[in-house]
Amino acid sequence: MEESRDRTAVQTEVTDKYSLRGRVFHRIREDILSGKYSENEELKEATIGAEFGVSRTPVREALRQLELEGLVKIVPNKGAYVTGISLKDTRDIYVIRSYLEGLAARWACERITEAEIEELEEIVYLSEFHARKKHADQIVELDNKFHSSIYKASGSKILEHELTTFHHYLERIRKQSLRKEERAMQSNGEYAAILEAIRKRDGDLAEKLAHEHIIQTIEHMTKEGL
Repeated sequence: MEESRDRTAVQTEVTDKYSLRGRVFHRIREDILSGKYSENEELKEATIGAEFGVSRTPVREALRQLELEGLVKIVPNKGAYVTGISLKDTRDIYVIRSYLEGLAARWACERITEAEIEELEEIVYLSEFHARKKHADQIVELDNKFHSSIYKASGSKILEHELTTFHHYLERIRKQSLRKEERAMQSNGEYAAILEAIRKRDGDLAEKLAHEHIIQTIEHMTKEGL
């Protein structure tokens, strides 16, 4: 029964993503998280509708959904304004994510396939290569792949969905962090240690290392003033 509910929730999310309202929602959310819109900037339905080539209705619906996510504030009789992700929000998400990342790594130890382990090995190898070459874009892309591979290997679509959302919310700050050579190299060592724990099916260690990996990111943010 629980697995059936999980599938229904994820299927609803996928279907929504490709509906008109869903496409507008994801596009506006992407623009907010990428920094296209500044904090407190007004989001005008007519302007966004014209930009996306849609009527104001799906834009209005998308803005209401974004308000539920805390990215937009709708003021009655005035309009919708960007709230975005504050520094406190960012730190809160990282702390929450640190525990969920640990859980994903623990479950991955129980459920990961040999093919998925080989995929993680390749990601870690490529991450080390591009870190030495200082290829920033590839480093960020491989960081995405490493985490998403563990989420998938956890075998929980709900956990995968929540962590993917958090990962996406933090994309801008993650890019800033991983463009620092010191943090990129440090992350590679953490990836390798997590992978080794998963390969050995050591759930306690994998959970601990995955949790600490995110905590290290928070400490790096503080050190760099990000």
